[in-house]
Amino acid sequence: MPISRTVGGAAIESWTLNAQGLRGQTLTIGGLEATMTDVLARIEYMDGTTWTRRFTPRDPAAVIPVGDTATNVAGLYLKLGIEHILFGIDHLLFVLALLMLTRGRMLLVKTVTAFTVAHSLTLALATLGLFHVPQAPVEAVIALSIVFVAVEIVRRQQGRVGVAARAPWIVAFSFGLLHGFGFAGALSEVGLPAGHIPLALLFFNLGVEAGQLIFVAAVMALLVAARRVVLTPPVWALRVPAYSIGTLAMFWTIQRIAMFSIS
Repeated sequence: MPISRTVGGAAIESWTLNAQGLRGQTLTIGGLEATMTDVLARIEYMDGTTWTRRFTPRDPAAVIPVGDTATNVAGLYLKLGIEHILFGIDHLLFVLALLMLTRGRMLLVKTVTAFTVAHSLTLALATLGLFHVPQAPVEAVIALSIVFVAVEIVRRQQGRVGVAARAPWIVAFSFGLLHGFGFAGALSEVGLPAGHIPLALLFFNLGVEAGQLIFVAAVMALLVAARRVVLTPPVWALRVPAYSIGTLAMFWTIQRIAMFSIS
């Protein structure tokens, strides 16, 4: 009988098998092709070796190899990192708010770099077990960090330029530490393959950075396209994005605090 549990939005099932000859066999996730769900399978052998594979509706079967290769681990965790940031709406909204708050190319580079360094640091510390922070409060404060930056955007639009607008890299680094713990929570749900932990951590982080750069590039491209439009929007329209981001983030904050209190 499998042991089932739910972590975040993922359903996790674990089996303990007394079986011989798994290596070389084909593992198929039955019925996966009729869904819109991905499955991450992880086999841990008694000798300490592991095998990890991502199954999709288009690719529901795979042959279990003799051992998990470094290339397979790197490719898998790179893709997981990209998908995590691109589907992590709260992290993307924080990055978007930072872009809206920052003025100047060099300041933007410093801000993005500070965010990268900060969350890479705490991601590594938490994943390697050197530092532990309860996940529920972290998720609530991540939402609150988006509210804070949204408020600073509105203040700047009103002509009240504070420390956050003058030095957004400080805000990016400070809250980036918390976002790193959020990334670590997602990575802990997947797990790290024994024997390839540093490699998996490195490529997951590279995937997060790649996804972040893809998002930043897309936003900058949209801004360039928008500047070519002759029509000048009214002042109130310029405030809609900041208020929308802040409202959604405040809802998340209240929701996550309420869930934390219930649990």
